[in-house]
Amino acid sequence: MEKATKTRYSDSELQEFKELIQEKLRMAREEFLSLTSSLSSPNSNGTEDTSGTYKTLEDGSATLEKEQLNQLAARQKKFIENLEAALVRIENKTYGICRETGKLIQKERLRAVPHATLSMEAKMKQS
Repeated sequence: MEKATKTRYSDSELQEFKELIQEKLRMAREEFLSLTSSLSSPNSNGTEDTSGTYKTLEDGSATLEKEQLNQLAARQKKFIENLEAALVRIENKTYGICRETGKLIQKERLRAVPHATLSMEAKMKQS
């Protein structure tokens, strides 16, 4: 008897992915809060009484650091949105189905990148 090709993950498999995603989401939100609190706290390194030149360098360094923090925070926010979208797909029972090929995305890939919407096959064609 030939085994039919699976078209979706079982409810128990979806539950396993849901728990994985919820844990990643919890950690991602913590990191996002940490980044945003770093952005909102004033950068005081005690350089107020040093020479003007040093202060200018310090301001430039602080600006660069703030830009990097902003980029990290934006990436983290996007990651959180992708994980939340994955939870919606779990609820709709469409999680793990490649949006290009319609085939199941390998479990190993989903464990590594739980918000993936493309199978490796489709991802390779894209690049």
